[in-house]
Amino acid sequence: MAKQMSILPFTGKLGPLIGYKRNGQYFLRSMPESVRQTTATRRASRRFGIASRKGAFIRHAFYGHLDIHCDGAHINRLNKLLIAAGDHHEAIKGFRFNQHTGIDRFFPVAPRLFPNGILNIPAQTIDGYKGIAALEVKVIATRIDFTSRQVVGSETITLMIAPDSIFQETNVSLDIPGKGSLVVVFQVRAMYKDGPSCNRQYMAADIIAVAAPQVPKYTHKRTYPKRTKLLPKLTYTYTYPAIIQLE
Repeated sequence: MAKQMSILPFTGKLGPLIGYKRNGQYFLRSMPESVRQTTATRRASRRFGIASRKGAFIRHAFYGHLDIHCDGAHINRLNKLLIAAGDHHEAIKGFRFNQHTGIDRFFPVAPRLFPNGILNIPAQTIDGYKGIAALEVKVIATRIDFTSRQVVGSETITLMIAPDSIFQETNVSLDIPGKGSLVVVFQVRAMYKDGPSCNRQYMAADIIAVAAPQVPKYTHKRTYPKRTKLLPKLTYTYTYPAIIQLE
């Protein structure tokens, strides 16, 4: 690979060269003359394509609500999780949009989502940080239908917490009806007196819960006809037409 040194770097295909970006820098590589794919490589390529499209769908479902800068490798990290997870979307729980800092730095006791849609933030001690006036907590809940690739609905709740204090237990109701999985992101951002901190060590956004869609239980109720009284025996009378003999 070669590093791009031009004033206008590019990504994508340009003749026999491919430009791409990695960790904020632009590189070049040449295209292979021929590509031989086996059954296994075609299957792996298909899995990567599915995971890549699903990862882009998840990221764009949250980009409009996030207030932090994602690290340069978050796309590849999410794709890697989705490839290993397959259709088990619960595997993306714990994913960090900023790999340098997690919410555990600010909240040692992690929030938890109950089956009834209540997000419980346990009581705990919040540490103090030099120059930090407050911690902005933002809960982003989005219901995603992975089958139809649709965002059913989103909801955000923002809390302001004083550092170096005792946080009281708080319950947040996340009521987003509809089909699909409920994905919850917990964002924490340090705030100075004059605005938010831009230091990546003081901003975090983690996926803390993925609630799979509730599948209604199928119960077969056997029904029986109502008993009725036996009918009396019926007597049938048959009449026949008279036989007329022709002469």
